[in-house]
Amino acid sequence: MASNYSIKDSLVTSPIRQERNLFNIDPTLFVALLLLCGVGLAVLYSATSGEMAAITRQAIRFALGFAALLFLAQIPAKELSRWSPWFYLVSIGLLLVVMATGYVGKGAQRWIDLGVVRFQPSEMLKIFLPMMVAWYFSEKPMPPTIMQIFVALIMIAIPAGLVLQQPDLGTALLISFGGICVIFLAGITWRLLSVFGGIALACMPVFWFYLHDYQRQRILTMLNPESDPLGTGYHIIQSKIAIGSGGLYGKGWLNGTQSQLDFIPERSTDFIFAVFSEEFGFLGVVLLLCAYAFIVIRGLMIAARAQDTYSRLLAGSLSLSFFAYFLVNIGMVSGMLPVVGVPLPLISYGGTSAVTILAAFGILMSIHSHRKFLSH
Repeated sequence: MASNYSIKDSLVTSPIRQERNLFNIDPTLFVALLLLCGVGLAVLYSATSGEMAAITRQAIRFALGFAALLFLAQIPAKELSRWSPWFYLVSIGLLLVVMATGYVGKGAQRWIDLGVVRFQPSEMLKIFLPMMVAWYFSEKPMPPTIMQIFVALIMIAIPAGLVLQQPDLGTALLISFGGICVIFLAGITWRLLSVFGGIALACMPVFWFYLHDYQRQRILTMLNPESDPLGTGYHIIQSKIAIGSGGLYGKGWLNGTQSQLDFIPERSTDFIFAVFSEEFGFLGVVLLLCAYAFIVIRGLMIAARAQDTYSRLLAGSLSLSFFAYFLVNIGMVSGMLPVVGVPLPLISYGGTSAVTILAAFGILMSIHSHRKFLSH
């Protein structure tokens, strides 16, 4: 009894301190992200046949991303929670601006062009939507009620619907996934999960009806790319050839024939995984997947150690969303999922996506470094 009282008394009277380290970063996670970005620049150099202008632009974007990471790592999660509704509303407003006056490229209206820089507001929602849903649940008892889940689904549906109008099915699905992860982590019961899953399956025929023709064609192409080998199936067929030709050890950096001879379309963006697989082979792919898995697991560990509901839900959602990004890209490049235009995180060429992902990890590091623990 005396021992139990002593422990309880120490927990009550011990001071609470915040965990701190240099720049409030998680060194292990930071180094892993740096290495992944380094691999991305090396593969991009090969995919672009040594185009230094593209490498320089991507390096600048990574620098901006790490600057955003360091900045957000200094902001406590409590402050982020306070601003979450405003971030969400601003991002919705930016999506409306895109619909009205957005820049059109490759048949899609997804960007805001400021002259100096062009960015995709939909990418911001990969962070702001989970922040909003986590904020909504943070002051409510868990597990959530049916009405609370319904409200959260409305929060998800509004930006996802606006992104679908651009049209950008891949980003809409990833945005929705981030919000749904928050609902799942909030403790939704398996009975409710089954009900909502059944409703989603029942709505699939309606969803198919509202898809654009090219989106339906991508799904059909996934099922049988050989039906149109020189047309809609060309991307997938050439990508699978490149992946298979890498063998166990790969052909070596800059020695991939499919990429260097320009057989792989979009080889610096959506299909850069095919370039990597051909040059570094099965072992290289395993190492890359291990790097991604390490980052995801580290993020989930930060979520598990978070000491408030908002931080736990947000950190878990951001970590699982990062998992979805590379899973969807690898799945579509290898022919197991439809091509939906999702880049390989921190490897594919692209600005807004890279900055957004690194900013998300800045939030994770903030949650990690600002968590409180008892000192004895």
